[in-house]
Amino acid sequence: MSRKVLLICGILSSLLYAALNVIVPSQWSAYHSASQTVSELSAIGAPTRTLWEWLCAPYTILVMAFAYGVWRAAEGNRPLRTAGRLLIAYGGLGLLWPFAPMHLRETLAAGGATYSDTLHIALGVVTEVLFLLALGFAAAAFGRAFRIYSIITFVVLLVFGILTFLEAPLVGRNQPTPFIGIWERINIGVFLIWVVVLAVVLLRKPNNITAIYTYNGRSTRLNNYTI
Repeated sequence: MSRKVLLICGILSSLLYAALNVIVPSQWSAYHSASQTVSELSAIGAPTRTLWEWLCAPYTILVMAFAYGVWRAAEGNRPLRTAGRLLIAYGGLGLLWPFAPMHLRETLAAGGATYSDTLHIALGVVTEVLFLLALGFAAAAFGRAFRIYSIITFVVLLVFGILTFLEAPLVGRNQPTPFIGIWERINIGVFLIWVVVLAVVLLRKPNNITAIYTYNGRSTRLNNYTI
């Protein structure tokens, strides 16, 4: 039961983060979700910074709980165990985000960037790499259907990640970025859905995810993840 609770935390984390992207922007009348990044909601000087940080705290806890649940569910499945470790590291980075906020566009354009902005970018890169690695190892842990789904997820993340990257430099120059919020939120949505799918796949499996068979007097562990 405890493992199931941990895995359900993954579903709850995705629902919470999706809700955050509806609730928090609504508290800043000048904010436009289509043309502004999610990070701007927690930027230094943003009116939504405190609200975003408070609501993101339980999200971080839920993600780390889910990651631990993935690690526990792996047992003899080495790729899945590695994916669990990577997701734990991914969730752990959430503890650092409050200490690495970006500045508002106007401040950046005026040359007001500090080490906090540099750290913010670095955390973003590391977070993305950790998730992509976790996605790859999780895909290797399961059968054909989940592997194909993960590959499609990877392609979507790559395409819209590139589109986000192309507009990102304009943020620091306080120039129009008409679609950056759309590209970024598509990526976020794809990630959130992948977490839900992974949680559901693991919840459908019995607690004992390995079978034991005997051949010529020797016991062998069989992985029964066939999805």
